[in-house]
This record gives sequence, C-alpha cells and structure tokens, in this order.
Amino acid sequence: MDRNMRIAVARGRVLKETLPLLERAAAGLLEPAGNSRKLILPTVRDDLEIIVVRSADVATYVEYGTADFGIVGRDVIMEHTGDNLYELCDLGISRCRMIVASRPDYRPDPLRRTRVASKYPLSTRRYFVKQARQIEVIKLYGSMELAPLVGIADMIVDLTDTGRTLRENNLVEVEEIARVSGRLIANKAQVKMKGAAMREISERLAAAANGD
Repeated sequence: MDRNMRIAVARGRVLKETLPLLERAAAGLLEPAGNSRKLILPTVRDDLEIIVVRSADVATYVEYGTADFGIVGRDVIMEHTGDNLYELCDLGISRCRMIVASRPDYRPDPLRRTRVASKYPLSTRRYFVKQARQIEVIKLYGSMELAPLVGIADMIVDLTDTGRTLRENNLVEVEEIARVSGRLIANKAQVKMKGAAMREISERLAAAANGD
C-alpha cells in the first residue's frame, strides 16, 4: 500500500520529542532513526511516513498539501500567513516562551522608535501594535542576544527555555509574549479528502500527548 499520508516534523528538539509520541500512538518509525540523515522516514503504518524539515518550513509543506500534518512550535504558526491550516491540538512538547528582552540598563529614547531585533517580525509587530507602541523591527536569523550588546537593537524578541543564554549575555526578560509548545497542524483540504484516516491519527497523537 502507498504511504499516502505524511507528517512534516521540525528537525531537532521537536523531532526528538515527537518520536515517543508516535510510538505511543502506534505509528512509530519502521527503523530507529539513530544518527540517520534520511529526510523521509517510513513508519510501522503502511499509510504514513514522516518527512523531516526545517522548523520554519513545516507550515509551508502543510499549507501546500505536500504534508497532511505538521508538528511544529507555536512560534512558527504565529508567523505563518497562509489560511489553509488547522491547528488540531497542543502536543505539549518542546515547551518554551516567546519573550522580550533587553540590557538591564536600557531606557527608551523618546526621540526615536525602539529598535527590536527578532526572527519573528510578524509576532513582534502584532504584539507591540496591540500595546500602541511604535517600534522598528530588525530581522535577524541567529545570535539574537548579540543585537543589544553591539547596539544594532534596543530589545529582542526571542524564545527562551531556562533563560540561561540571556543571563550569560547580561540581558533580562522584560515581557512575555506567548507560551510556545509543539502543535499538531493539518491541511484543511486534506482533512476533507482523507477525513477518517487523518482523524484517527490526530486522535491517537492527542491521546498519546495526554498520556492516555
């Protein structure tokens, strides 16, 4: 039988924490992943395979129907601009928080807009607009903590788990934007076409996440 359903999973921590859920949902990998660099992983189900992609790409694969499901952090969903996705459930994995941070001695300059560095420009703008605060967003892709230290930005919006990286770079959390965890998403059109089969998988994964 063709493996006619796919789950796009973000590589790294999300993938690592997804694998036990798949096992509990009777959809584990056909072979242990180990240190394999394979990007398409068959499961014990004849109708399901896993594709491993960059976190930022998961929603796009699902949006265009290349994957029926996706497992990715809420931060990625918050940045996605398409409208062909359902968020099915919170899997409770890869928990962290999206926060605003700055140097401890930072004080806003009333004569110019606050510069905020982030790889989450939409979420950043949305948050500050709701507070009626004017900012300039500077998009960066990594080493966000460096931005306030070298003066390219006044604040950053980034994810944090323990806060260790912030502390080691002499930054402090000043606001929390959102709680983030791994979510199961699905393509709207595929849900209509493969309703019963997709519902079964999503219910199994949700039950596994809840410890049932």
